[in-house]
Amino acid sequence: MNAPVQIPPDLIDAWSRQSTALLNSYYALFGQELISRTHHPTRDAECLFTAPFAVISHGVESDPLLNFANKFALDIWEFDPVTLRTTPSRLTAEVKAQDEREKILTETRQKGFFKNYEGIRISASGKRFMILNVTIWNITGVCGEPLGQAATFMNWRALKA
Repeated sequence: MNAPVQIPPDLIDAWSRQSTALLNSYYALFGQELISRTHHPTRDAECLFTAPFAVISHGVESDPLLNFANKFALDIWEFDPVTLRTTPSRLTAEVKAQDEREKILTETRQKGFFKNYEGIRISASGKRFMILNVTIWNITGVCGEPLGQAATFMNWRALKA
């Protein structure tokens, strides 16, 4: 059994800010909440972290770094919160799938979101898995500035090596 994932105290503020941006951007694009919100940033961040579906995001760097994953996503990708934040998001996909992944992310940047994506991903230890019915969206700040992209999904399945 895995030990419970804990957010290091020095990351709690960043996790809370990212959660708020994720939730606000999702609501602005889709007109519905991703989770039931309290509008208390710390409580909402805790609810998003423990949600029964994956949420993962990256920033706007030239080679975007992952900057948030909830427990569901951390478990699937076999990341701890500290390692996650130093990992380029392209490494969540196999090399042969990275071009397709980049095309979807480019389309998302242009349209604001992409629904019903599915693709093969790879965990930190090299385990392959398929993600299904994925929604990808752009994350923006309060002034509309781009902050990155996020994805959410509930369905996935392990693949043979």
